[in-house]
Amino acid sequence: MVLQECKIWAGVYMKQIVNLDTAKMLKRGNGGRFEVEFASLTQTLGAEKLGVSLAILAPGKRAFPRHAHHANEEMMFILEGTGTYHYGNDSAPVRAGDLIAAPAGDASTAHQIENTSGKPMKYLTFSTMIAPEVVEYPDSGKFLVSSGSGPDRFRFIGRAGTSLDYFDGEDG
Repeated sequence: MVLQECKIWAGVYMKQIVNLDTAKMLKRGNGGRFEVEFASLTQTLGAEKLGVSLAILAPGKRAFPRHAHHANEEMMFILEGTGTYHYGNDSAPVRAGDLIAAPAGDASTAHQIENTSGKPMKYLTFSTMIAPEVVEYPDSGKFLVSSGSGPDRFRFIGRAGTSLDYFDGEDG
């Protein structure tokens, strides 16, 4: 009887359980200082309001440009390795076991994790899933606007200098 209950339990919760060792990792980066093995686990788990991803950084690399979310907050948990957490104008060393907060804000809350060690660094990122979202990249002067997720989402990356008049193109 106990074995049958375990099978039912495993079947009911199968989608809500993911082992990090089985995560499908994708390589992302620009061929320079940005290089990461990355897996978004949110859809795999069936989550809708809380996002989670796994990142593995090679020595000397960063996963993403320094950025600030205007709507969503993130929290990172370092699983393995050591590095540096950049937040606003400050930087601090981080290591396995550290839990890091990145509240929503503006350029003053821009954040980034950098692997400053000689070994791989692995961490989880948890985030709220508020849409629409605006993300600011203060080092390059870019911004990203997105609404929703999946293939039908709206996503635009630009710079403030490309702004149009509100009625531009509306005269037919």
